[in-house]
Amino acid sequence: MLDINKVRADFPILSRTVNGKPLVYFDNGATSQKPQIVMDAITKYYQEINANIHRGVHTLSQLATDAYEISRGKIQNHINAKFAHEVIFTSGTTHGINAVANGFASILKPGDEVLVSALEHHSNIVPWQMLCEKTGAVLKVIPMNENGELIMAEYDKLLSDKTKIVTVNHISNALGTVNPVKYMIDKAHEFGAAVLIDGAQAVPHLKPDVQALDCDFYVFSGHKICGPTGVGILYGKEAWLNKLPPYQGGGEMIKEVSFEKTTYADLPHKFEAGTPDIAGGIVLGTAVDYMNSVGFDNIQQQELELLEYATTRLLEIEGLKIYGTAKEKTSVVSFNIGEIHPYDIGTIVDKLGIAVRTGHHCAQPIMDFFKIPGTIRASFAFYNTKEEIDVMIDALKRAQMMLS
Repeated sequence: MLDINKVRADFPILSRTVNGKPLVYFDNGATSQKPQIVMDAITKYYQEINANIHRGVHTLSQLATDAYEISRGKIQNHINAKFAHEVIFTSGTTHGINAVANGFASILKPGDEVLVSALEHHSNIVPWQMLCEKTGAVLKVIPMNENGELIMAEYDKLLSDKTKIVTVNHISNALGTVNPVKYMIDKAHEFGAAVLIDGAQAVPHLKPDVQALDCDFYVFSGHKICGPTGVGILYGKEAWLNKLPPYQGGGEMIKEVSFEKTTYADLPHKFEAGTPDIAGGIVLGTAVDYMNSVGFDNIQQQELELLEYATTRLLEIEGLKIYGTAKEKTSVVSFNIGEIHPYDIGTIVDKLGIAVRTGHHCAQPIMDFFKIPGTIRASFAFYNTKEEIDVMIDALKRAQMMLS
């Protein structure tokens, strides 16, 4: 069982006040808070082993390189990748998606098809649109229903021999829907298509097993899993990473350079041009260790209880509508109250110390589907409590009274 008081003590920011009120942080879908052990690890790196990696024979460089590669191994174990060199450090989910989309520009031809879902974040839409414009491929969309679930019967119909890659999020950032990605991967593979899973919203809640999923690519960001900003992971099957050209050229990703020809380094360095966020890469391993020490079974139990409690309490508010009522869902609740603009609600509850997200959440097609400008999104983490939800409910009722 989770000792919530002990867990909350790991996060110094949770004890601060905002606008004179105790902070209630319900914007975990945007970024998670950081435990003290992660912040200490960042300081320790810069104080004790700050040096560039993979290039120096001096002691600090070797220490930094070892720490960086140890972290890569931690990520490999965490997601159950077959090889450490299938784990590529990136600046985040967006970087990983763009690296794959850029690589597919050398594969696609006019008339080929790319499938995305109606539930995607903009970062898993725009790179594929750009790819299709460049190659003449066609972008097709897997539709959703009123519950915020993808329609699998329509997905099955869209798949064909023209489908070259399917790209879908594991969990929707706007609605919290958990997509049936294993089914989608298996079906796509029947047609010889590759599959990229956007795991940005999944990794805070579960441990993805990339070999069990059999996905070809899996991407996520460190800052959503209690790690620092500016670092993320692109997992790719070895065969695919060898097949795709590098996303960027520069130092580190080369084997030999002449003015006549350049040959690229082996994996993973082929996709890691330039000096990376070394501290971020090392400390991402620290964050993963921390999450595993809490335990993902404990995390899921706590977050499911918060989701169920928040849903029940929110529906007490007259005129409140929840968007995203999928059977499989994680700890995200998107809602509006009557005709009140979500921005106005968000502004008032912020004055009461409550951090929620308002707007389209970089998922404008979802908002267009529901014919709304945006929603109020409360996204919960394992360090949140039911008492905090009660505080939010009181604040929402107060905001509703002021704005009605």
